[in-house]
Amino acid sequence: MILVNEEPLAWHEGMTVRDILRARNYRFPMLVIHVNDALVAKADYDTTTVPDGAVVKVIHLISGG
Repeated sequence: MILVNEEPLAWHEGMTVRDILRARNYRFPMLVIHVNDALVAKADYDTTTVPDGAVVKVIHLISGG
């Protein structure tokens, strides 16, 4: 089990950041993601694995003028 924005999500071996985004249906193009307080670059979403018990924060960036 992991926490994504303080909500539980079932964990599986080899789970990546991309898997989490799909499971939670996050599609917004401008996201900041932290796994256990470590920033994950967008280029690494497919390769960064998430350990069991991780705390994941997904933050939507909003811009405007």
